[in-house]
Amino acid sequence: MNHCSACGSPVTRGIPAGDNRERYICSQCGSIHYQNPTLVAGCIPQWQGKILLCRRAIEPRRTYWTLPAGFHELGETLPAAAAREALEEACTRVEIDKLFAVCDVVHAGQVHVMYTAQMIDGQFGVGEESLATELFDPEDIPWRDLAFPSVRFTLERFVAETATLDGGVHTVALGADAGRDLAGWPNGGS
Repeated sequence: MNHCSACGSPVTRGIPAGDNRERYICSQCGSIHYQNPTLVAGCIPQWQGKILLCRRAIEPRRTYWTLPAGFHELGETLPAAAAREALEEACTRVEIDKLFAVCDVVHAGQVHVMYTAQMIDGQFGVGEESLATELFDPEDIPWRDLAFPSVRFTLERFVAETATLDGGVHTVALGADAGRDLAGWPNGGS
C-alpha cells in the first residue's frame, strides 16, 4: 500500500498508539489502514453418497480439482457465499447443512470456511471458472490432483468423519509456520 484510500496521501508503516502491530498510517489525515485476512467460503456438495468437485479453469492451480469455493462478498452470509460459489462454479443448487472446516491459510492471508451441503436436484455443470465438474465416490477422489492443502484437509476429514460418524468442526493452520502441512505441494501450496 502506497497511498491512503481516504485522502490519497502517502502512507508509512508504524505502530499506532494503543496498538502492538505495524500498520499503514496516512501521513496527512492519520487514517490507520488495517489489513486482515480475506474470507473464502465453500462447500462439499453431496449427491447420493458422492462428492462434487470442480477442475479449475483459472490460476492458481489451473487444471487441478477443488471444491466449489470463492471470496466472500459484502452483504452476504458465509453460507450464502458457499451456496453462490457452488452455483457459479459447478452450476448446482445446494442446501447448506453445517459448518465443517475452518482453514487458516496464513501465507495467503486467507481463512477458508467450508460447509457440508446437499445438492438439491443432482444437476450440475461447468461454470466460468471450471474446466469440468464430476461426482466422485469417496474412494475415487483424485487426491494427487487436488488444488490446495485446505481442500485436501477438508476432504480427508470429511471422508474420515463419514466412515466414523464423528462430528464437529475441523480446524487447521496452513502457512509459513506450518511447513509440514505444505510438504509435497508444488509451489509451497499456494
